[in-house]
Amino acid sequence: MTRIATENYREEAIKGINDPVLQKALANLQMRLGRGAEEAYRNLPEGPGLRRKAHEIRMNAIENLDVLLELLADKIRSRGGHVFFAEDADAAVTYCLETAQKHNVRLAVKGKSMITEEIGLNDAFAAADIEVAETDLGEYIIQLAGEHPSHIIAPAIHKTRSEIGLLFSEKLNIPYTTDPETLTRAARKALREKFLSAGMGISGCNIACAETGHITVVSNEGNIRMSTTLPKVHVAFMGMERITARLSDHDILFRLLSRGAAAQKMAGYVSYIGGPRISGQADGPDEFHLVIIDNGRTKILADNEFREMLCCIRCGACLNMCPVYGEIGGHAYGYAYTGPVGAVVTPLLVGINRAKDLCLGETLCGACKDACPVDIDLPRMLLLLRAKLADGDEKWNVKRENTGEKILYGIWSEIVRRRWAYDAMLNLSREGLRLFTGKEGMISSFPFFLKGWTDSRDMKLPARESFMLQWKKSEKQKRVK
Repeated sequence: MTRIATENYREEAIKGINDPVLQKALANLQMRLGRGAEEAYRNLPEGPGLRRKAHEIRMNAIENLDVLLELLADKIRSRGGHVFFAEDADAAVTYCLETAQKHNVRLAVKGKSMITEEIGLNDAFAAADIEVAETDLGEYIIQLAGEHPSHIIAPAIHKTRSEIGLLFSEKLNIPYTTDPETLTRAARKALREKFLSAGMGISGCNIACAETGHITVVSNEGNIRMSTTLPKVHVAFMGMERITARLSDHDILFRLLSRGAAAQKMAGYVSYIGGPRISGQADGPDEFHLVIIDNGRTKILADNEFREMLCCIRCGACLNMCPVYGEIGGHAYGYAYTGPVGAVVTPLLVGINRAKDLCLGETLCGACKDACPVDIDLPRMLLLLRAKLADGDEKWNVKRENTGEKILYGIWSEIVRRRWAYDAMLNLSREGLRLFTGKEGMISSFPFFLKGWTDSRDMKLPARESFMLQWKKSEKQKRVK
């Protein structure tokens, strides 16, 4: 079952802000990877302009998805692979479950995959009494803890070494330690047994290439390569937008993906997969299945205002620069995708009203656009989502979120166009605010819907004279002299 908990955004955000361990971990992550990606972009041989080229590549693929996906599917099938187009999460999960049951699979090993988190694959397998073992170290840690990822590429960023040591001591039956090398060795030993006995390997897809008919997956641990070559059956899940036309385009995207995600020139392991093992090959599965998932992407594709969101390659670069994510962490977003990318794509996938707090919680500072390796204009789409919440939208089934607020801002718009009305409002508001002013001349508490302004800060009473009035008096005195 797909996990959607976007309604808990505010509550979970407060928990994140008040967690000193998480705050320190996020600050270190953003300092290291966020700034590292900036430097990596500057050092590109082609210069930072390569990001704009990558944007063109992605948009070209998005606008020709039907042709590219058909070409990819034909080439994989010609090599003996199976391709299934899943309309939604249920169809994708059902296909994978039926494939597992056909081969009597009791254990599957899975490489890191955000789209399987999106569709709730692990929970569905557990309900069918089939074990799914996460093999990325960070994902393995949080799976043992019974939690969900808090970052696209660093899923266990919220865990301390002490917590991991206690977790491994309990779950893996090893002596308690906080030594990273010892903990990693223990995880490898446990996972190696899973790799050798698994009947199915599961992976995501970073980018597919229509020209060659391959999908490509990357990792820095080698776990995805083992998940896709050791088991007899490999099922890969791919969002329908994760494709490009040519291998040359593919190369550009992977170079930028590695820089945006981890400030690297290239990931440690890059695997090209286009079908099952063929005669003469020692490694690889007997069966290869590619599940291409829609799950709401067609609706995004049909909307010219939001189509650009499908350019995203899920690198996590925007998280590593976002000041909001850097304070609240990933669990606040209540879905597979966190940070600025989650603030846009989650409302589009699960409902704009349902996930309204995600897009309303962003600062619109533009750091996400500066960090994005494919130059996606996330702030533009955040504003569009807010506009739909303000005005409603039949196409996206959005109900106007706050009619009273809309009326107030309409009145404000009329007032600020008339100087006399604006000055009168300032005078009236100043007198009214005196009722809430404390002994030190500060306002520490507003009532009703205004209380949010004073929940975390005190405010000064407005000056007796506005800046414009002071300016006019100053200019008049100058003329007199």
